[in-house]
Amino acid sequence: MRLTDTQAAAIRQLTAELAGPSASVRLFGSRLDDAARGGDVDLFLEVPTPVDEPALLAARLAARVSRALDDRRVDVLIGAPNLARLPIHELASKTGQRL
Repeated sequence: MRLTDTQAAAIRQLTAELAGPSASVRLFGSRLDDAARGGDVDLFLEVPTPVDEPALLAARLAARVSRALDDRRVDVLIGAPNLARLPIHELASKTGQRL
């Protein structure tokens, strides 16, 4: 995984602040490949309760994590009971590493 312990802790903290303590976050995509270089940070935010404004939550988390990671590009995918579950959610859930 190409994140430092400090970066992973910052992502966990920001997730709890914005989505609540019961939310979890997984890193998926190219950042899991230690041999790769560059690339954005793909996060899968799992929330056990319905999310009223998922686009706003995703944008806020992406912006705050990006600032914490020296302006690295961050993409956030959200899974919640009231949101459609797509194949990308399954991929992120199966291949992602919980932070």
